[in-house]
Amino acid sequence: MVMDMGRDAGQGVVELAYRPVAEDFLGALRERERLRRRRWLRHWALGLIAFAFVLNGSLSVAGSERPDWFLLIWMPLAVVLLCLTPRLQARAFLKLAARNGTYRATVGDAGLTMATDNSTTSVNWAAQPRYRETKDAFVTYSDDKNASCFTVLPKRGLPDPADVDRLRAILDRHLTRA
Repeated sequence: MVMDMGRDAGQGVVELAYRPVAEDFLGALRERERLRRRRWLRHWALGLIAFAFVLNGSLSVAGSERPDWFLLIWMPLAVVLLCLTPRLQARAFLKLAARNGTYRATVGDAGLTMATDNSTTSVNWAAQPRYRETKDAFVTYSDDKNASCFTVLPKRGLPDPADVDRLRAILDRHLTRA
């Protein structure tokens, strides 16, 4: 894909070129968690596990019951797994994305096009009508209740720091900031 940046800059097109890293997906997953309607579920699960662990430990220390070693071992492991889930998911996404090589994204008024060494995908704004901005990236999301589809546009992929404002302007024009 060859583009004349002088011509495209006047039309409101921004191009990015980058290789994905785990932090791109980790940031997108964290922001997605803030959009989800059931985000409270993880917090309640962590609280419930912590309460049961403390209750089990307290009862065994008080001597009223023998400690349930199964719970004392598996509850902390469950907490660790719940806390590490976003990082593990980000690594899985990275493993899938890394085999596609360099990503080249073109963002314009019609939508965004992602081209890799192996494929090209176009997404119109109706498919992912909202976005969030983080310190390192812009992330577009689908409008379903779990934000199941998303696209990461890392700011480090922009050739010029001034393009961050141009990209933000394009996204503000076509998407809802979530």
